[in-house]
Formats: sequence, C-alpha cells, structure tokens
Amino acid sequence: MLIEMTIKGLTVDPVTNMPIVILHDDQDRRILPIWVGVFEANAIALQIENVHTPRPMTHDLLRNVIHDLQASVERIVVSDVKDNTFFALIHLETPAGKVAVDARPSDAIALALRTRSPIWVEESVIDSAKTIDASTAKVDGERLHQWLESLDPEDLGKYKM
Repeated sequence: MLIEMTIKGLTVDPVTNMPIVILHDDQDRRILPIWVGVFEANAIALQIENVHTPRPMTHDLLRNVIHDLQASVERIVVSDVKDNTFFALIHLETPAGKVAVDARPSDAIALALRTRSPIWVEESVIDSAKTIDASTAKVDGERLHQWLESLDPEDLGKYKM
C-alpha cells in the first residue's frame, strides 16, 4: 500500500553529520527519515527555500528535459529499502505512455519539489526503515542554517560558462 508523504524538513544527523530528509504523512503518524548526501540535501534545501540559481542545477535540467519532451512527473515513489539503502521510482506520463524510472530518493524528491509532484512511500518501506520519535524529529533550523552558510558558493550551482 502506498502512503502519501510530504517533506517535514531537513536536519543533520548529530552522530554522522549527514543530512536527513524527514518525510511525514498528513496526520504526522508516520515519519520516515532518509539520509542523503550533502549535495542532494543542498538541492532539496534550495527548492524548499525557493532559491533560484543563476544556472540550472541538475534537477532543474531534468525537469526542463521532461517538460520539453512533452512528458510530466506523475509522482515519485520511495519503493524499497535494502541494507539501509533506499530506492525510488519516478513515474512519468509521456506521449508514448507511462514510464517508471529508477532513481535515488534524494534525486526523486528534489525533482518532485521542482515539478510539484506528490511523494509516495510504500508502507513496507516505512515499516522496515529505521524509525525515529516524532517529538525529536523537529527540524533544527539554526543548525541547518549554519550548515548551509558553511557551504562553498560553488556548491550552490553558481557555475561560470
């Protein structure tokens, strides 16, 4: 069964210092933490904060290519977790029919944000993933702000051509 989820926020794992995307259902009964890389978290954070970069980032490029091919992102699905590695599918509507493309959840989420597409998670993924207490899942805004401030400007996609 699929559960629709949205991004509750981004935080940083205090042990590993790795970014975590926190997904939650509409009733806050289910919370799913997904550890992601720094660059992927940056792509998600930029979109959450509605920051526009001077040049398209990879996820912006992918959104543009999908649109220019007269396709659209129907939804993304976090479909599996194996050995603490999450898997996702990007479901596309194309002129030739429906297509599901394998993706990392962080990339799929970054694309879903840019295309305003829903994020779904297989219930089995939520059940088998590491769970966290909802009361401790509050986004640490100050720590995230410090982490984003410490990034090198080149990490933000400011490429010169």
